[in-house]
Amino acid sequence: MPDATERPAPTRADRAGDTRELILAAAERLFAEHGVFAVSNRQIGEAAGQGNNFAVGYHFGSKAELVRTITRRHADIVERVRVRMLAEIGDSTDVRDWVACLVRPSTEHLDSLGSPTWYARFGAQVMTDPGLRRIVIEDSLATQPIQQVLDGLNRCLPSLPLSVHLERSAMARNLMSYTFAERERALAENTTTPRASWEDTATGLIDAIVGMWLAPVTTPTD
Repeated sequence: MPDATERPAPTRADRAGDTRELILAAAERLFAEHGVFAVSNRQIGEAAGQGNNFAVGYHFGSKAELVRTITRRHADIVERVRVRMLAEIGDSTDVRDWVACLVRPSTEHLDSLGSPTWYARFGAQVMTDPGLRRIVIEDSLATQPIQQVLDGLNRCLPSLPLSVHLERSAMARNLMSYTFAERERALAENTTTPRASWEDTATGLIDAIVGMWLAPVTTPTD
């Protein structure tokens, strides 16, 4: 009679799921360290312990789909934190509350991952490629929580011209991406960081982004 504590043999679906997770973890690290297009599918497969050179293509198809999958597996967690924060601030009229809903979900997630992590550097690498950058930004803007944050900012800044709003949104996005990446890199290399924790890093970013949103708008001259 089999031991009641004996685990059933893994199914084909279980093995496929495990392989996907190994590939995702390896790709995230390699992309973070070397850039997306400097890394081949073969290198990812080898780092994931896969002897089949076609494993990455089999499970994910294109490199763009691999990037999208890595992004979404983190974004789902980040968005759950954002939903919680949005419920806490309600219909706030304070710009700082809405900026905090942009920044703190990501820093809370990065903090929860421990160290070393690669997701922030992966994100910064993706932002340097126009095609992949568009995919990630479009996916992000499609979520209801992000739309709620942008609507809240719009209500707090009714006189800000649309062109300036779009410009400062891009500035905020880039500032967040590279600040996260630089802190993550410093932690991985065990070098000093400007802030003692991810929470403090978020506070500094929020200070800077609020100042940017509330900065005066200079009318261009001919």
